[in-house]
Amino acid sequence: MKKRVRTAIFPVAGMGTRFLPATKAVPKELLPVLDTPLIQYVIDEARDAGIERMVFVNHPSKSAIERYVLDDTELCASLCEKGKDALARELQDAALDRNTHDIVFVHQNEPLGLGHAILCAADHALPGAVAVLLPDDLILSKKGCLSQMIEAYEAEPVDHMLATMEVPRETVSSYGVLSISRHDNALAYCDGLVEKPEIDAAPSTQAVVGRYVLDGGIFDTLRGQKPGAGGEIQLTDAIAADIGDKTVAGFRFIGKRFDCGSKDGMLSAQLFLAQQDARFDHVIGDFLSANQQMNVA
Repeated sequence: MKKRVRTAIFPVAGMGTRFLPATKAVPKELLPVLDTPLIQYVIDEARDAGIERMVFVNHPSKSAIERYVLDDTELCASLCEKGKDALARELQDAALDRNTHDIVFVHQNEPLGLGHAILCAADHALPGAVAVLLPDDLILSKKGCLSQMIEAYEAEPVDHMLATMEVPRETVSSYGVLSISRHDNALAYCDGLVEKPEIDAAPSTQAVVGRYVLDGGIFDTLRGQKPGAGGEIQLTDAIAADIGDKTVAGFRFIGKRFDCGSKDGMLSAQLFLAQQDARFDHVIGDFLSANQQMNVA
């Protein structure tokens, strides 16, 4: 039977403390990269991958996310009355409409970890494997990262698939890191998974980033998972606990990833996308010219 990935889970309940004071009023997932909020990128990625149901694990204080995600017919009607039909169509295309999309919002009331956030979505997942997309991780590619992963997942004998990338060894303590038993093209089958290891203890430099395709049994594992680092239920710990009973592999995606949960990563993403858009050539040109003049002076 062909493996199907029908559900995507978006953990969006985090407080975004690294971007305070901005995130005191604006959820971090709505911070824009140029003019597109982070959450829009993962919504589009899931839609392009053929996901049937989208489950947003939110926090009660972040109602702005629900307002952004859902189609706002009143706003679009107001824009049309003002002759801004193109802008109204753009908003409608970006939004999710309950009449045509299967959308669920659930709440994670306490910050009990990524694993706990995934578990909050358990009752709403369709049968089969589930995808998890972290909006903090912006992955730009011609073919979406999740589409790449689902294509490989459905073709290969893998239960849990994790998006991975090679990182400098001095940064491994910021990631979950694979212990690799063998490579097979884009897949790195692993016999262990270590969360934020010390540099000298890291089993490799293949690091997990914010895309997962997980066998539906992950929910049972999470239910029995004891709190780990920070007293939280860690998704990495649950995946590691399944190794041996299930096949776990890293997937080396094609694309460019930005850690937009950090200020450095967000700025890098802004500059990268601005460079790809001719509308901003004059801004970048003016900045570089001013910089050169300052250096000469």
